[in-house]
Parts: sequence; structure tokens; C-alpha cells
Amino acid sequence: MSRTRIITAYTLLTLACLLVLTVSLLQGSISLSTVQMWNSLFGPGDPMANAVIFQLRLPRALTAFAAGSVLAVVGVLMQVLLRNPLADPFVMGISGGASVAALSAMLLGMSGLDIDIAASCGALVTTLLVFALAHGEGGWTPTRLLLTGVVVAAGASAMVSTLLALGDEARLRGMLFWLMGDLSLSSRPGPLLLVAGGATALSLPFARHLNVLARGELQARILGAPVQGLRIAIFVVSSILTGLCVTTAGTIGFVGLVTPHLVRMLVGSDHRAVLPASALLGGALVMIADLLARTLFAPRQLPVGALTAIAGVPLFLLLMRQQRSR
Repeated sequence: MSRTRIITAYTLLTLACLLVLTVSLLQGSISLSTVQMWNSLFGPGDPMANAVIFQLRLPRALTAFAAGSVLAVVGVLMQVLLRNPLADPFVMGISGGASVAALSAMLLGMSGLDIDIAASCGALVTTLLVFALAHGEGGWTPTRLLLTGVVVAAGASAMVSTLLALGDEARLRGMLFWLMGDLSLSSRPGPLLLVAGGATALSLPFARHLNVLARGELQARILGAPVQGLRIAIFVVSSILTGLCVTTAGTIGFVGLVTPHLVRMLVGSDHRAVLPASALLGGALVMIADLLARTLFAPRQLPVGALTAIAGVPLFLLLMRQQRSR
């Protein structure tokens, strides 16, 4: 992939993120003009516009961007680890495990950091469970891991339904909305933005090792890549990132599956280019989904995860068909 094409792709992705962010600030149940937005961002602005932008739309849009970036980076890591283009936290059941743990913590009266820790632990336990169940004669195979992940995800979904049935009916609608991806209560995007930026930056030094690992474990060992260390790191990092994303934005599926494939079409397969581009594109996609969730039936809102699933399911089926034909 030529350097010029990669730079062009990064430029277009950055402009797309800025454009979607701008539209997200302008559009909603109350439409703002460009002048009102500009005055609020760079001047005193009027109180109504300031409240709409800084208390509602900007935190929500930035949280959507951060959540999409995190899920996209985790999707890239999972696909390298499993050497399977159909792997992502949602399909592998990691998001489901985090949801079960987070919902259990909520029902026990926990809040804040306790829920984040519970969700990360739930995601990690689910990851270990998938790999333990998928281990058979000859070790792990991508197909076996994928099928095991799908089964575990179904089991996590059943556990979520059971917890909802046992929960307080007064909180049922809010829990359901959160589980389907809810950004309406997002007020502090800073921590998740730092997590998204840190995860992308810290993964870049290992991009060369990821390139080798994507070609196969044996080849990676021959070339001196720290395969075992990378495996453990991807396990732990993917679980923690997924848990944090679930507690902040709920379950948003298919972003980690779709984004890496779209990015590879733009910048090639070198993970030095794929990881940052995935963070940008994933953030833009979830911001678009959140914008549509707020505006399609305004003032009523749709779950963000429902919109990403509507777009992601057909592509997932297409990828499954291509995988089967190889």
C-alpha cells in the first residue's frame, strides 16, 4: 500500500470524524445554527446553546467516538489473536460476559468503579472460558474458537434475560436500554477517551509483532515474536477494554467486526496503519449511529447498539459466506 494512499485515507477519516462531530452538535430535537455552535465553542454563546452543546451533545458524541475506537481496536486485536476475520468482542461473547457481570453488580447495589471492575473481570472470565472450552485435540482452531464464542455469547444473553427478570421492574426499561447501547447518560467522556487513545498508542509498538502473528503462530515463533506474551497481553487488554466500554455505553455490537475489514480495504494489512485508522473509523461509525439514534424519531431515541446490529448483521453473514467458500 503506497504511503500517499495511506495519508489520503487518514486525512479522509479525520475529516469524516470532524464532520460527524459537527453535525452531532448541530442536530437533535433542538436544531442549532452554525453561528450558535461557533459562539458556544469559541465565545460566550447564549445559555441555551451552551447547555445543549456542553451538557448534552458534546459529551455524548465524544463518548460515542471513544467507545467506537475502543471496540474497533479490540476487534483488530481479536482477529489477529484468533487469525479469524469473523472475531470481535460481541461475536466471541466477551461483551456478553461483561454485560452479565456489570448487570449483576448493578443488581447488588454497586456503582462507579466497582461496576467497571466487575465488567472487566466478567469479560476476562468469558475469554478464558471460550478458550478453555474450545481447546481440543490439536489445540485451538479458528473455527472451533468462533463457534464456541457464539455459543457462550448465547449463554450470556440467556443469563442477562434471567437477571433482568429477577431485577426491579421500575429499573427494567433503563437496564434494557443500557444493554442495547445507551449513550444518553454520557456526561464524562474524558476517561474513555484517554483509554481509547492510550490503547491505540500502546498497541502501535507491537504492530510489527501483530503483522507476524497474523500470518500464523509457527511463523511468528520462527521470526522471534513473543507469541505467548502477546497472547496473554491481548487476552487481558481486550477484556479490560471491552469491560470499560460496556459499562460506559452498554453492548454495541459488530463495530469490532466491521471496522477492521473496512480499514484494510483502505490502508492495507500493516497494523502500523490499521490500528490508528480503525480507531478513527470505529469512532466515526458509532458517532453516526448515535446521531441517527437521536434524530430518526426525535424526540424519542433509539438504542445505539440496535442500529449497529442492523447494519452489522448483513455484513457478518456476507463474511461468513466468504469464509465458508475458502
